[in-house]
Amino acid sequence: MDNKKIGIFIGSLREASYSRKIAQAVIEMAPEGFEFKIIEIGQLPLYNQDYDDHNKVPESYTPFRKAVKALDGVIFITPEYNRSVPAVLKNALDVGSRPYGQNAWDNKPGAVFSSSPGHISGFGANHHLRQSLVFLNIPVMQQPEVYIASVQKEIDDDGKLSDTSREFLEKAVKAYIAWFERLT
Repeated sequence: MDNKKIGIFIGSLREASYSRKIAQAVIEMAPEGFEFKIIEIGQLPLYNQDYDDHNKVPESYTPFRKAVKALDGVIFITPEYNRSVPAVLKNALDVGSRPYGQNAWDNKPGAVFSSSPGHISGFGANHHLRQSLVFLNIPVMQQPEVYIASVQKEIDDDGKLSDTSREFLEKAVKAYIAWFERLT
């Protein structure tokens, strides 16, 4: 039996971003029978419907759309930018949802993990992202909600999570897998 493929989408392009470090830790938590893989989004030009309407689709869109379609589930790991979703992540959602009627995201069980150096933990980004996911027909795990406050204190210089954050994320990943299995 093939492993279930779960795509991880990181809402920050910084190589050393906290979201990327969290994603790396989450990948290590993939249980037997599952493969967690980062799907890169920084190479996607800003979405413009003219690309699809006039057959001028950027070269990077096609493999990205195919990669999303091939997934069994999705996990979004994101910081918050100006109380909302980073533009690069919203752009990836838009690229994958088009052309109209060919939504690559359709019905893939999802989860949203957000973080912030502040105390609000990326709450705004988390909930704005969930609004878009409803429209894209991505059923999103409701509990546990995953917010990591003061993320800079939860990850050391080597990218290792604190024991408390690791335990919390392990519980969230287990809950996501259980929820995923109920849906599929």
